[in-house]
Amino acid sequence: MSRNARTDSTTWSAENSPRTLGEALPIFLRHGSPRLLLACVALAAAARLAAGAWSLADLVPPVLILAYWPLQEWLIHVYVLHMKPFHLFGRVVDLPVPRKHRAHHRDPWNYRILFIPMHSFLYSIPFLILVCLGLSPTVPVGLTALFVFFALTLHYEWIHFLVHTRVAPRTRYYQRLWRNHRLHHFKNERYWMGVTRLEADGWLGTSPEPNAVPISPTARTLAG
Repeated sequence: MSRNARTDSTTWSAENSPRTLGEALPIFLRHGSPRLLLACVALAAAARLAAGAWSLADLVPPVLILAYWPLQEWLIHVYVLHMKPFHLFGRVVDLPVPRKHRAHHRDPWNYRILFIPMHSFLYSIPFLILVCLGLSPTVPVGLTALFVFFALTLHYEWIHFLVHTRVAPRTRYYQRLWRNHRLHHFKNERYWMGVTRLEADGWLGTSPEPNAVPISPTARTLAG
């Protein structure tokens, strides 16, 4: 099978996913979320450079965001992505983001459904801009915060995509992320919630020894 046939095929599986970074990157860049995040990173960087007024305060957003990032991944994964349908005023409500995530668990090799849903950016980007600019002492520092947040979100998308391919982990850092996320998908969906940062799993008791955890019958369905 040719490279183009493999990457453009409507059938995606562990057997025909990309093997190398050179194969993976063009696929990654064909999707809306990575493209939008690349644009956001570029715009935030350009705006920050244009604003000038550099100071030691620009060191604060990276430190705070990096410290918060593991907890954010954990909270979103547990309480948003794994949210179950619920009843409201006599009707069953099944929000689109957790619904898409359940589809991702059912078909973890399907790259088309593993990215952040595009519709979520309609509210998450304006909210992020308001928070970063509203909580920062100056506009330039707020722009620094925006750049860092967008860059880390793009990194999240890239790592999550790679873990669901056959690109072999070569560094100890990536090996840990690769192992952690595959345990979540194929061992037990109640544990190993981190994707790019794993500290919160240790803080909150969701990083047990794999041999001590039974294989979950609902890891692929998120049912129950």
